[in-house]
Amino acid sequence: MDRVDGVRGTSGTGRTTGADGTGGTDEAWRESWGRPEDALARAVEVLRTPRPDLLLRLSRMLGTLVPHVAVAQLSGVCTHSPTHAHGLPELTEGVSSLELSRLAERTTATTSAGRPWQGEAELAGRTRPVVVVSAASGGAQGDDESDTAAAPGHAGGAVLVLVRADTTPVPPGALAVLQHLWELVIAHSDHRATDAGPKHAAVSRASATARARAIAEFTGTHSAALSAVLAPLRSADLDDATARRSATELAVTALLDLRRGADLDRTLSEEPADAAFARLARELRPLLRHTRVRLDAAPPAGAARSVPADAARTAREAVRAAVLLMLEQEKPTRLHVSWQFTPEDALRAVVRGDGLGVLAVDALAVHRTDDRIAALGGRCTVEAVPGWGTTVTVDLPLSLPEPAPGPTTDPVDGLQPRESEVLDQLAQGRRNREIAAALHISESTVKFHVANILAKLGVASRGEAAALAHRARLPGGRTGLHVAS
Repeated sequence: MDRVDGVRGTSGTGRTTGADGTGGTDEAWRESWGRPEDALARAVEVLRTPRPDLLLRLSRMLGTLVPHVAVAQLSGVCTHSPTHAHGLPELTEGVSSLELSRLAERTTATTSAGRPWQGEAELAGRTRPVVVVSAASGGAQGDDESDTAAAPGHAGGAVLVLVRADTTPVPPGALAVLQHLWELVIAHSDHRATDAGPKHAAVSRASATARARAIAEFTGTHSAALSAVLAPLRSADLDDATARRSATELAVTALLDLRRGADLDRTLSEEPADAAFARLARELRPLLRHTRVRLDAAPPAGAARSVPADAARTAREAVRAAVLLMLEQEKPTRLHVSWQFTPEDALRAVVRGDGLGVLAVDALAVHRTDDRIAALGGRCTVEAVPGWGTTVTVDLPLSLPEPAPGPTTDPVDGLQPRESEVLDQLAQGRRNREIAAALHISESTVKFHVANILAKLGVASRGEAAALAHRARLPGGRTGLHVAS
């Protein structure tokens, strides 16, 4: 068993666990997955599952292949809800995109591409035995031999983490089946994302915008982290050297988490313009492979700029639809495809062909492509000149207008579930040590949560926070206020 960056891993040989999470034989999984028709039947059942229930169905299906007590997923295509989990409440409520991304990066460093990794790693505040499997998503793998799959943890990677009951290794055969099934699920999810309806596209874009605002709110989290750093420096129970060391560790950890969290969120919701256009070019090559049509592809001038993932996806879909329509109706000899950024902060995709010039104005209504464009606040124009050719132009705004301000909400509503529990304890007048015992967490964790609560509520003392808790009628709110210092 190897240990890399605080994560212990194993080669994947030996015995597996039974359905109850205890040790089983190497042949146990073959009873349900050994025959190709059985594996394909289970794969079809998973793929037929509606998107909201897919992870739950997948988890139940994998119970006979890789027994586990919880499962978590980091998606590379879903911009508004990239992280999902099912199983143990302590994991489903505590796992974060940042943790899954870190685990994916460590997996990449310790295994070759296309192979799961198993070992022990930190997840939701505890060291747990896990199996991690990743697959390229979002077109990270091209049709040319020179193209390579995106690394797990990258924007194009989707990661599945199975949390197991013990560290007994999973047989290599079961790991191979798991890898192929996950790649199939992700490929199917890619197609679902491409064919998503206009309503889903609008929700995805609005949620991505909300996430951008949440990233800006990291300033408040940073302030809370600084408050936590002050705690050991003020403690009378620590000597100077220990206090400085503790404060330094807290500061470094908080700063790295803030930076990585912002980078990860940006990676999940945005796509580099040059990479998005390169993917489009790869997707167009097979369409023209058996024709005599020449393709000229002009990438955007601001290649280093990032665009919202759903805008890039919709632009690619519109271009593909326009190219297919021109090949069928226009009979062109040459197609020019370009992307550019407009002064109005929009992504403009243009397809120009030298064909017959007979394409209808509403041509992109096929497969509701025009609806998807409209859902993102964009517009499409078709200019056909008989005998000269046709130009299709799609403009997609890169930012949405700020929504109208809604009713004022109570600041307590912005707390995380664990912070609400700590605030409830504060409202009951309990001290840090009592709160730690009641919630089964360390006293230092309580101090960190208290600092976050004070920062988010905009108050200076525990008494003020408890008063807000009473006014918000939290479960622990009572008449009369007793606050421990």
